[in-house]
Amino acid sequence: MTMHPRTSPSEPRRVDAPRPSEREAHVRRATRRRWPWLVALGLLAAVYGLRATRARQSASTEATGKPVGPGVPVVAATARQGDMPVYLSGLGSVLAFNTVTVKSRVDGQLVRVAFQEGQLVHQGDLLAEIDPRPFAAQLEQAEGQLARDQAQLKDAQINLVRFRELLARQLIAKQQLDTQSATVAQFVGTVRVDQATIDNARLQLEYAHITAPITGRVGLRLLDVGNMVHASDPNGLLVITQLQPIAVVFTLPEDELPPVMKKLTAGDPLAVEAYDRANRNRIATGSLLTVDNQIDQTTGTTRLKAVFANEDGVLFPNQFVNVHLLIDVRKGAVIVPVAAVQRGPQGTFVYLVKPDHTVDVRPVTVGPTTGTDTAIETGLAPDDAVVVDGVEKLRAGTPVQVRAPERNGAAAKPAA
Repeated sequence: MTMHPRTSPSEPRRVDAPRPSEREAHVRRATRRRWPWLVALGLLAAVYGLRATRARQSASTEATGKPVGPGVPVVAATARQGDMPVYLSGLGSVLAFNTVTVKSRVDGQLVRVAFQEGQLVHQGDLLAEIDPRPFAAQLEQAEGQLARDQAQLKDAQINLVRFRELLARQLIAKQQLDTQSATVAQFVGTVRVDQATIDNARLQLEYAHITAPITGRVGLRLLDVGNMVHASDPNGLLVITQLQPIAVVFTLPEDELPPVMKKLTAGDPLAVEAYDRANRNRIATGSLLTVDNQIDQTTGTTRLKAVFANEDGVLFPNQFVNVHLLIDVRKGAVIVPVAAVQRGPQGTFVYLVKPDHTVDVRPVTVGPTTGTDTAIETGLAPDDAVVVDGVEKLRAGTPVQVRAPERNGAAAKPAA
């Protein structure tokens, strides 16, 4: 008789789990042994990929001529050799070469205006007309008086001939002949006065037609048709300014006058360039005309006058301009950007990029400067690479990484 254990009604009945087979146990043990090797292979692949990526970046960097090692990023430019213009700069104002306020020379009513405001007129063109009738009447009156006096002169001359014949026959006294001679001379003078009166009347009639005294641009009209004009009016009828050519008056310090006077004395023409208010865009090119005959003691400057053809009309009277006077040209100068020149307690210097991608402090002597370029008199040679941007963290021997350079003129390139 078999005995079964007794179970409590509240106690669950256990069921024995099936035991795994030996094959499944073997697979599990093999999987546990393979997992570390897979992790190691993954790490090796990642390291290899990282090294390959760095190698490709290094090869690309070397192909572009940039240093591979760590360094301060900078922008470099190459010193070039060329002609360097030397300018003297000053502030100037544009002046009309000639300015004429056109006024009436006679009194009368303005009956015609023959110009448009802002019009370009030529010398001799009709501008306005004053009522010519009073002056025409004066001319006719003078011509009539001349005709009368000429008739009287002719009669006196005939009588003078008769008196001479009668005196030859001793029929009259010599006093009568002398009196007739004086009468003839009197009428001669009267005829001359009449002729002068006619000439004046014709001139007044001509003045009634107002013409342009110079070639230039007409300003705004100051009087309208119908107004009475007088020769004593202070404002006149209009203003004409000559714009072609046009003048620019500018100032220079007295210390800069000797080379200018030397050039003028030798008869060498000096080119003058006019720039806009921002001193960036060149407006026109002209030539130096003359230098004033005295120096202003309050400012230590003197005035100079230049002439511009102004064929395109870009210069306008009273316009402010920056003036650059070309005084000399340095041949074969070593030229670098202005940004490359640094200043310190020891003077001016540049950061020279060496072939090993480090920088050296190179003292230089700075020459004339124009625009964005400056000439180096001593301290640099052509094709030397100098730092133009990123100098804040540089010292002698600092390693650098030359980024894409900003080209300076014709020859800005990264260091080799």
